[in-house]
Amino acid sequence: MKVLVINCGSSSLKYQLIDSETEKALAVGLCERIGIDGRLNHTPAGGEKVVIESDMPDHEVAIRMVIDALVNKDYGVIGDLKEIDAVGHRLVHGGEKFTSSVIIDDEVIAGVEEVSPLAPLHNPANLIGVRACQNIMPGVPNVGVFDTAFHQTMEPVAFMYGLPYEYYEKYKVRRYGFHGTSHSYVSKRALELLSLNPDNSKIIVCHLGNGSSISAIKNGKVIDTSMGMTPMEGLVMGTRCGDIDPTIVEYLAHTLDKSLEDVMTILNKESGVYGLSGGVSSDFRDLDAASNEGNEKAKLAVEVFSYRAAKYIGAYIAALDGVDAIVFTAGLGENNIVVRDQIISHFGYMGIELDKEANQIRGEERVISTLDSKVTVVVIPTNEELAIARETVALVQG
Repeated sequence: MKVLVINCGSSSLKYQLIDSETEKALAVGLCERIGIDGRLNHTPAGGEKVVIESDMPDHEVAIRMVIDALVNKDYGVIGDLKEIDAVGHRLVHGGEKFTSSVIIDDEVIAGVEEVSPLAPLHNPANLIGVRACQNIMPGVPNVGVFDTAFHQTMEPVAFMYGLPYEYYEKYKVRRYGFHGTSHSYVSKRALELLSLNPDNSKIIVCHLGNGSSISAIKNGKVIDTSMGMTPMEGLVMGTRCGDIDPTIVEYLAHTLDKSLEDVMTILNKESGVYGLSGGVSSDFRDLDAASNEGNEKAKLAVEVFSYRAAKYIGAYIAALDGVDAIVFTAGLGENNIVVRDQIISHFGYMGIELDKEANQIRGEERVISTLDSKVTVVVIPTNEELAIARETVALVQG
């Protein structure tokens, strides 16, 4: 099967065409500035990147451009649109309604719309992509893979907040967790790579990037995760604050004479390591460079990030009653040597030790702990698109 994987944002659209038999991407690409002017970046496997500047007034036009690129005689990878057997969509929030991937029909669309208040920036954009594919490729099955689904194995003791119970009953205020496709893919790969028993395993996955989350996975099921009702909770991130005293919101609104919306913008887009570094950057490569040049705020931002991550790992070791493996993934987890070292340095008391030489890698699958480390530490590059394609094939083929 050839599966087109779509990740639709409000003004962008990422895609991959994956051959399910080889599990290789035939082409990858990104549509940018949808609704503004439009740019398509398309890269066929083994070929050069092609950049096409063209008006993209909406997502349907963007997807038509993607199809045109895939079948183009010069840089395309298929001969005809009919070669696409299914489309897999990243859907951000499934609430409690969707606990696994689903074939999308009118009832599913209505359900996703129903929980859209939980992700008002993401779910509507995701559905635009779904509807565009339905219009362009009638009869081709569309599958929804939810960011939140993998975390739905959490028990109430982990997902409930200390708020009046009726807020959960009436408004579904609870922890949901995100990056589920990444946590799922990486934890399953860790079981294979480390020859762990799927029915007797304890894994902590650290998905570290501009958005970051950590999950505790016992016997293949999530028992806790750091992101909450929204992706703002948990770790300090690129521009998100992570865990804070909620009274800070009220304090800042009064002190700065700002609206609730203004303060939420600060917490979402002006905080995290970007804010801590004094505006140096939300990119850890820039922070590392600034730290090496003596910028103390940049150095502090990285240390705060690492410390918060270590605290979550420590908490999840307690929740799991031990741990077999700690896994680093995503852009930062796969590539930042300093952050991995800083995080694991907190666990020397447990006999967890990094192999300094093995840790000198970027974007490569490798065990980075010493042979005598009490817990295995490993880097596993994530592949959310492949995870979506696998889910799509499983549902379509029945």
